[in-house]
Amino acid sequence: MSQKPSVLFVCVHNAGRSQMAAAYLNHLSEGRIEVRSAGSEPAERVNPSAVEAMLEEGIDIHSETPKILTTEAVKDSDVVITMGCGDTCPFFPGKRYEDWVLEDPAGKGVDAVRPIRDEIKRRVRELIAELLPASA
Repeated sequence: MSQKPSVLFVCVHNAGRSQMAAAYLNHLSEGRIEVRSAGSEPAERVNPSAVEAMLEEGIDIHSETPKILTTEAVKDSDVVITMGCGDTCPFFPGKRYEDWVLEDPAGKGVDAVRPIRDEIKRRVRELIAELLPASA
């Protein structure tokens, strides 16, 4: 891994799960981890229910835009976390790959998105603990 670990979150539309995960990782790691997100078939905009759910956490993602998954983004990341689109993600030996099985928030209201958001936050905290172990 490079000096500053880098993580790429990938989901199909890059409009909900991957956006929330990237926002949490950026916020909770306080910039100590390089964060990317992308989608295999990006939506036109971030899911409004995801935006609302994250605002409840004090994190504003309304100005984020879904981005297309590129080979370069995968190559430039130490950890690649897929969320429902693992088959479309390029594979490079030596990278750490994880597949987080999470419900897709597409088309759901904020009440249904909150549990997804909370599970993402839990997993992101675990990831931070693995990537940035406390110094002794």
